Amino acid sequence: MNAPGVIELEGLGVRFGGRPILQGLTASLKGRAIGLLGPNGAGKTTLLNTLLGFHKPAEGRALLHGDDVTSGDPTLRGKIGYMPESDAFIAGMTAVRFVRMMGEVSGLPPEAALERAHETLQYVGLGEARYRTLEGFSLGMKQLAKLAQAIVHAPRILFLDEPTNGLDPPARARMIRLIREIRDSGRAQIVLSSHLLRDVEECCDEVLVLKDGKIAFYGNLEEERRANKKFIHIEMKGDEHAFAAAAEGLGCTCALVGPGRVKLVMPESVAVKDLYRIAAAHAYQIRKLDYKRDSLQDIFLKAMEEPRGRL
Repeated sequence: MNAPGVIELEGLGVRFGGRPILQGLTASLKGRAIGLLGPNGAGKTTLLNTLLGFHKPAEGRALLHGDDVTSGDPTLRGKIGYMPESDAFIAGMTAVRFVRMMGEVSGLPPEAALERAHETLQYVGLGEARYRTLEGFSLGMKQLAKLAQAIVHAPRILFLDEPTNGLDPPARARMIRLIREIRDSGRAQIVLSSHLLRDVEECCDEVLVLKDGKIAFYGNLEEERRANKKFIHIEMKGDEHAFAAAAEGLGCTCALVGPGRVKLVMPESVAVKDLYRIAAAHAYQIRKLDYKRDSLQDIFLKAMEEPRGRL
């Protein structure tokens, strides 16, 4: 029997005004960092808010570390960190006072919350600015302050909603580095909701794609990439028929698409160097080779095209 995931969705459904927003979501989320993707209106924000306890499910349930999100257990708050997309600061507060307050809200005693606030702001790179009011922060600094308040109490599950939204390249790179450090530390499982495929590709090992309130795809990115076959387009000088026959002898599937042009699909047991070895052995000349595996963009677009999702 497979071990349960840190986040369990069991037939989860959410309705607003009788209208279904999420429908029958069932998944066991186990990755260190899970990317949450989907077009506008797919239900990403509703799913995040449901897992945070803001929306009550109409059907099914969601579990975080075995705790039902609707249980009202106050200890559950201490297990969760949340970085919202929109700013939610209190006017006139310094960064350290704000992060300390959020630590206390999450269950830390006042003295411990203050100590952790200083440490966390130093960690995200705001140590020298911690006594400044948040209104004077740049956009990048505000995003870092939001991350600091989300991790100040050392949560076990960290929800990040559009963490790089509006950031310039250096600020984005800093945020991605911090997210990856948190992921690699193993201290918290991360759920990252973003409209930027690049963010998910760089940070996440699993991805959940929503479409029309349903799961269109959920899986391990690296396993998915390994499972996808390798597609090669070759332009060559020489006998393309003989080259294709030799490649098929290695287990490739080949198609001749014109004079000196071959398309083939390589199994995992065959590498590109094996194709060059064939060419060298028969004095063929490979003039151009395009090599492609499915990217996250390919996976996402396929999920959007399929009429029904898959797990």
